[in-house]
Amino acid sequence: MWLAVVAILIGLAILVWSADVFIEGATALAKKLGVPSFLIGVLILGLGTSAPEMVVSVLAAIDGSPELALGNAYGSNIMNIALVLGLTVLISPIIIHKSIVARDLPILLLITALAAWQLRDGFLSLADGVFLLILLMLVLGVQIFFSMGDNQTEAEQVHAHKESLSLENNSTSQHGMKDSTEAGYIEPSISRGFASLFIGMLMLVLGSRAIVWGAVELATFWGLSELIIGLTIVAVGTSLPELVASLAAARHGEHDMALGNIIGSNMFNTLGVVGLAALIAPIEANPLILSRDISMVSILTVLLFVLCTFAYLTQRKFGRLSGGALLMCFVGYTIWLIKTINM
Repeated sequence: MWLAVVAILIGLAILVWSADVFIEGATALAKKLGVPSFLIGVLILGLGTSAPEMVVSVLAAIDGSPELALGNAYGSNIMNIALVLGLTVLISPIIIHKSIVARDLPILLLITALAAWQLRDGFLSLADGVFLLILLMLVLGVQIFFSMGDNQTEAEQVHAHKESLSLENNSTSQHGMKDSTEAGYIEPSISRGFASLFIGMLMLVLGSRAIVWGAVELATFWGLSELIIGLTIVAVGTSLPELVASLAAARHGEHDMALGNIIGSNMFNTLGVVGLAALIAPIEANPLILSRDISMVSILTVLLFVLCTFAYLTQRKFGRLSGGALLMCFVGYTIWLIKTINM
């Protein structure tokens, strides 16, 4: 028992350190390669921070525990929106761009609706798994195509802004800039960006694994069921990379990256994590997953779309009131979960 507690504490320390390294690497790559921060959030952060969910669900499917795989995937989606994004915007509000409400969130809504439709009979077959993985590839292709198109206009605006700042700095602070250069500042390279990204991602996964192992050991010691462990402790534990990565991104001013991380992670969880688990072994879902967990994911995704659309139309930030609403949903879901433990 005490070994589990130590593993949780060490895992938390690793997560805090690795999050900054991960975001610094992602930011450096976005700037060097001219890739939109949102796309970096969807692809690299979304995939990287979903690695724990993929590992847990694949191992659960191999071990013959499909409820743990499904509970982990959908439970993580709930945590990502209600807890992770709620805390992130509570601390640092996010500006919502048109592409978020016109393309990215509608795609996530469609994916969530498809997940609910596929589980209408409480069963996921090998064919369902193949379909989900193919759809994931198509969605990623669409995201890359349109995000790179969006970046052309954004790059022009950034270039003009930089030229303006450069002229101002040259006229008012040339001496200061020289001193800064002489102090040994080195602009991050692509190789250093990839190295930071890889090390940060690896440590995020290792840290979350230590926390999940310790938490599951404690939960088993306390006699909790497999489904409850998957929906709560494992879901929260495997969502820790998303939480620390999103908070670190917001703290670094990379708000698009923070939101892209959540949207991308939920896409990977719904299509990739569940698809891989179904590819390994057919999954028969507990009816509670449909009536409670898929319903909650759907409600939260619709709520996220409504809140972001309202923020965009009113030209306000997706901020603290919305974050508070999402956190209240997390509290409500937790109470709902506790009440249905013995059902």
